[in-house]
Amino acid sequence: MTSLHHFSGAAPRGPVRRAVVATAVVLCGVAGLAGCGKTITIGDAGAPAAPAASAPAATSPAAPPAASQPAGNTALQVVDRTAAQAGLTGNGGTVVGAAVQESPPRWVQLSAVTSPPLTAPHLININQAALYRFDPDSADPTQSHCNDACAVQWPAVTIQQGGNVYLAGVDRDQVGAIRRQDGQVQLTVGGMPVYRFAGDTKPGDLNGQGVGGTWFAVGPKGGKAGQ
Repeated sequence: MTSLHHFSGAAPRGPVRRAVVATAVVLCGVAGLAGCGKTITIGDAGAPAAPAASAPAATSPAAPPAASQPAGNTALQVVDRTAAQAGLTGNGGTVVGAAVQESPPRWVQLSAVTSPPLTAPHLININQAALYRFDPDSADPTQSHCNDACAVQWPAVTIQQGGNVYLAGVDRDQVGAIRRQDGQVQLTVGGMPVYRFAGDTKPGDLNGQGVGGTWFAVGPKGGKAGQ
């Protein structure tokens, strides 16, 4: 098993509809708890979520939301501390390797670590699974090009609407989210969608590094680790 060296107290542990992430509130010391964070809301169709007050008057029936788009927008909390520091145990519901993520995790932790052969920080989740970025994706606008069969081999890092994202060695301002083609919420770092690799089965695996010349371990700012 490859040893991991954690930063900032990290616990070992076709087409797509685009979404826009808007920072709503920055939270510090809420309810006397240590750490700061931010609240992000998930828009759809490449436009920010409209405030409720600007919704059309109910003079005619509103068009129903798309089947894969739940009505309204639900905030995610990005928390500037680890899950353990927040008193949580377990993994929030994330799975390992080729296991199918049948429902999005309740919470996700993103940690920056170093792990040979990489000498630069790269991201892992609470299960110590390496996280990756895909070169054909884009950060401006944020867009995922890995769907269907691709997403089976490279599962998106998803989270429940209303869930918490915990951080270790990652700037909260780098973290966002998009709504995928299948309606699930995928986390982004530096605007780039992030993924696991089904071929990584144990902590420290980096079997996805360099696959196809397009998949690379993702750094804490969304770039390729070390670049």
